[in-house]
Amino acid sequence: MTDLLSPLWATLRGSPEELHRLHVTGPPTTLTSTFPVTDAGAAAVGASLLAATLGTGLRVDLDTRELAVALRSERYVRRDGRTLGNPFDPLSAFHRTADGWLRLHANYPWHRAAALRVLGCTEAEVPAAIAGWAGVKLENALHDAGGIGAAVRTEEDWRAETGPPPAPVEHRTVGDAPARPRRRPRVLDLTRVIAGPVATRTLAVHGADVLRLDAPDRPEIPLQSADTLPGKRSALLDLGSRRDELERLLGGADVVVTGYRPGALDRFGLAPEELAQRHPGLVIVTLSAWGHRGPWAHRRGFDSIVQAACGIAVAEGGPDAPGALPAQVLDHATGYLGAAAALLALARQRRDGGSHHIRLALAATAAWLQGLPRQSADAGAEVDPAPYLQELDAFTLARPPGTVDGERLAWRPPAPSFGTASPVWLDE
Repeated sequence: MTDLLSPLWATLRGSPEELHRLHVTGPPTTLTSTFPVTDAGAAAVGASLLAATLGTGLRVDLDTRELAVALRSERYVRRDGRTLGNPFDPLSAFHRTADGWLRLHANYPWHRAAALRVLGCTEAEVPAAIAGWAGVKLENALHDAGGIGAAVRTEEDWRAETGPPPAPVEHRTVGDAPARPRRRPRVLDLTRVIAGPVATRTLAVHGADVLRLDAPDRPEIPLQSADTLPGKRSALLDLGSRRDELERLLGGADVVVTGYRPGALDRFGLAPEELAQRHPGLVIVTLSAWGHRGPWAHRRGFDSIVQAACGIAVAEGGPDAPGALPAQVLDHATGYLGAAAALLALARQRRDGGSHHIRLALAATAAWLQGLPRQSADAGAEVDPAPYLQELDAFTLARPPGTVDGERLAWRPPAPSFGTASPVWLDE
């Protein structure tokens, strides 16, 4: 894992003098894959732990068993001892096409409705309808209709189509600004699903005041809310009609994290350059599925869709069907890298000034993972999740991974509650 962390930490612009503080224990493999998923996950989570304790000299520890639970945290959510259902719609699966396979995404009602419109059929007829389409043609039709799907490609075909991949983390300085005074960081969370919310819940567990905003007409899947909202406050705010309130929140923020397609929030004045001009000294973190350039930059996407398009599904599959990674590790690893990058950029701003923009993408994380040495898909060690779960009011949740100076991390109140907070900073 140290071999993976050192270059990753350099990409994050962390000092190599910090690396010795991280100690990883536990079985070498707890997530079975042809890719080094356990090592890659440990490197991403380890980077967030180092960034959160920057300059303290404190020892940080990470056990690969708790890592396996954390990277699949959505599997362990309970409320009053009961599951909150499966976030994957039955249609969100691999389907045979006329020339191969396509992965469909239908977890959100609006994406499901778009898929049914394109296919012109009932739910029961979807597999047969997809079988009559060429994969890329259906992929494009879904995109044009506001839906989401990806034809399954090999890594070679993906690279030929999209070109060289970006680095897993990209940095830009988008404006001059004086160094801001040190205080408890305020993080404005404009993210959904998994990657962005994992980044912001990680910032919350390390002490930030995190306020998540969602549109009133876009409810979140209950299980995903419960999994990614601990330690945060969640409010509903229409960004178009309540611009004054949004601007007030931006004026009090230290970090803004967005999780939408590049340019999707520009109409609300949230383009990084505009934010830096109006609010000098902000740290802006943007997470997307496909990155900010290339033919897929403005497409919608999720972890499973990226795995299908970029060749991971082929590598993890067999002769009869594509496969998937043992966890939504593109989402989770990107989230932890986003938290690490935000914390390092915040420290840099407090020291040297400037407005900083950090870019991450699931496809970039996928390319990083694909570039690591492959391994045999031997079964990983069995993990009992019980020691790595936490009770928070009525919820059972996977604990935040890691130990700092011998003390295990834990979620702090409030308990997850979607859309119930006021859109204000805590100390206003």
